[in-house]
Amino acid sequence: MLKRTHGAGTLRAAQIGETVTLAGWVRRRRDQGGVIFIDLWDRSGLVQTVFNSSDNAEAHTVADACRGEFVLALRGTVRRRPEGTENPKLDTGEVEIHVEEAEILNASKTPPFLLTDERIAEEIRLQHRYLDLRRAKMQSNLALRHRVVKACRDFLDNEAFWEIETPCLIRSTPEGARDYVVPSRVYPGRFYALPQSPQLFKQMLQVSGVERYFQIARCFRDEDPRADRQPEFTQIDMEMSFVSQEDVLDVTERMVAALWKAGLGIDVPTPFARMDYTEAIERYGSDKPDTRFGMELADLGDVFAQSELRVFQNALSSGGRIKGIVAPGCGGYSRKQIDDLTELARRFGAGGLVSIILEEGGYRSSIQRYLTDPQIEQIKERTGAKTGDLVLIVADKAAVVAEALNRLRLHLGQTLGLADQSAWNFLWVLDFPLLEEESSGGMKATHHPFSHPKTDEDVALLETEPLRALGSVYDLVVSGVELGSGSIRIHQPDLQLKVLELIGMSHEDSWERFGFLLNALSYGAPPHGGIALGVDRIIQLMANEDSIRDVMAFPKTASGLDMMLNCPSDLDPRQLDELGLQIAPEAEEEEQAAP
Repeated sequence: MLKRTHGAGTLRAAQIGETVTLAGWVRRRRDQGGVIFIDLWDRSGLVQTVFNSSDNAEAHTVADACRGEFVLALRGTVRRRPEGTENPKLDTGEVEIHVEEAEILNASKTPPFLLTDERIAEEIRLQHRYLDLRRAKMQSNLALRHRVVKACRDFLDNEAFWEIETPCLIRSTPEGARDYVVPSRVYPGRFYALPQSPQLFKQMLQVSGVERYFQIARCFRDEDPRADRQPEFTQIDMEMSFVSQEDVLDVTERMVAALWKAGLGIDVPTPFARMDYTEAIERYGSDKPDTRFGMELADLGDVFAQSELRVFQNALSSGGRIKGIVAPGCGGYSRKQIDDLTELARRFGAGGLVSIILEEGGYRSSIQRYLTDPQIEQIKERTGAKTGDLVLIVADKAAVVAEALNRLRLHLGQTLGLADQSAWNFLWVLDFPLLEEESSGGMKATHHPFSHPKTDEDVALLETEPLRALGSVYDLVVSGVELGSGSIRIHQPDLQLKVLELIGMSHEDSWERFGFLLNALSYGAPPHGGIALGVDRIIQLMANEDSIRDVMAFPKTASGLDMMLNCPSDLDPRQLDELGLQIAPEAEEEEQAAP
């Protein structure tokens, strides 16, 4: 086989006159009779090659046999393209290779889609992912991911972190989502679980004296199908001993700045902005606010305290909220456009949506007869609305008001083009409640049950008013997208038992499920904390992709199917017997009914 000396995409005018050997794929072939042009592609890029029958009939014969995606090796001389035929869109556009020798290394069937086509159905792309990954955009995304992950490792190595792998076969523990479970053949009827995160292992590594740990960790969550989630994903996992929350934020900020520099060449200013959880909900209705534009939520409860409108009365008397946002310049919206906004609010729990159009000398509203001129003036003052604007108001439970207006705000921000798409607004959201109430009346951890209360006063509140206790918990958000979460961890076994008790676990159940952690904490666990950032989400944002699947080499569909491997799949009956498993009749019926 001809041995490659250069990458196809590396050739420039400086190599004119040199003899080079290339190997790659035939991306495009153009036959002009005695001359055949082949665009040869490899990971480094693409270059035009020329096969002239009058110069070398044997090489021309090889080119004549080539078709798209054949694997080809060739040797030839780098020459300048004839004047007027240069291709400024290509890095190699000044030159071409005049081929003297060629060899087909492997033939290819006709691909199911053109690799230059950007409109391929995702199902077809995922079914033939090995071809899809040859496309320029996908190659660029893979290269970006490599640069970012390498920069992460380099940065953390310089910060004295050790990279340590943790197991993928572990004990099932409650962490929010369902576990993927793996049956044991050696211990029939018993199961491993795949880790939702390395949370407990990284804490035990701190007990072990590692002090600074990181891992580019694979994580697994058996969640119901969602548009942009994957059953397996990757995160940058970090943990540190003898640190405060400030220490974790500082290291994370500097690492993120290094990642953006390596990935995009952008200098990200630090320190990042900060906002506590309560302020984020009050101002934006979200714990991951997009701060690239305003349109903040305004509290209008006191404005309508004496309103005769029943929906306002009911909201306030039941402890709910009345809030509004301003859609700038949208006073000319049609009835259908406002109805569409109302339907969006209803989709996220609101019973309805009050609209007020501010016009020259007056206003129009869906609740016209309940409004007074003084109320309109108060609304204008409170929201900053002016003539030509549209005010949208929701009255409901506090959580419903926040979610509905948050969704309306994001929808209108995108529709109106309010956000600077080139901006990277990094934000720490801090001081989350440690616990939150469940619909059943019990409590659950806001993040996870291993987070430490923020202060000694918050520790004391666990005995009296646990829902008021704040946690030393922090989320990193960029332009409305959560990149990761972290916390200072509980390092005292008694406090850990207390938090597990508050989320409904008995003393016996806590020791049964988390005895290994509680034991570890009882042997001199240092104060410690950390964070985990989503690698896939970071790359998706950097690559400006709509789907997280376009920055993963071999993703699943939104419903968790692997189109290339055609799985999940059946097990051979012998495997089931070895594992002591039997498929339930109802599961077999569901499988037969599936498309």
